[in-house]
Amino acid sequence: QLQLVESGGGLVQSGGSLRLSCAASGGTLDTYAIGWFRQAPGKEREGVSCMSASTVSTYYADSVKGRFTISKDNAKNTVYLQMNSLKPMDAAVYYCAADLRPSIDTMCPTPNGSWGQGTQVTVSS
Repeated sequence: QLQLVESGGGLVQSGGSLRLSCAASGGTLDTYAIGWFRQAPGKEREGVSCMSASTVSTYYADSVKGRFTISKDNAKNTVYLQMNSLKPMDAAVYYCAADLRPSIDTMCPTPNGSWGQGTQVTVSS
C-alpha cells in the first residue's frame, strides 16, 4: 500500500510562496497519477492540481492557474506543489494523493486512491 506524507506547509504572507512536498513509500510513483487537493474550514475538498502518471497531462483549478505548479521527481519518489502569489483564499489543509485509476477527465486521484494526512497552509493578509 502506497503511503504519502506531506510537508512544507506553514504561515506565509499574502503574495508569498511555499513549496509543498509529498514523499511516497511502499511503492513507486512513476505509475501513479498524482494530485493535490485542499480543504478549507466549512468548505468541500477541492482538486487543486493533478498530473497523469506520464506527466503529459496536467490539471489546474481555475483559481490557481498561473500561480501553482505541480511536479514529480520519480528518483526521489516525491511530488511537489510550488505555490506562488499566495492569497488568503488559498489557506487550507492541503492533501496529496496518488491513484492507479484516476478520474478520466481531470486525471485526478479518486477517493479510492492513496492519501496523505495533510499539511496546513495559512496565508496572512
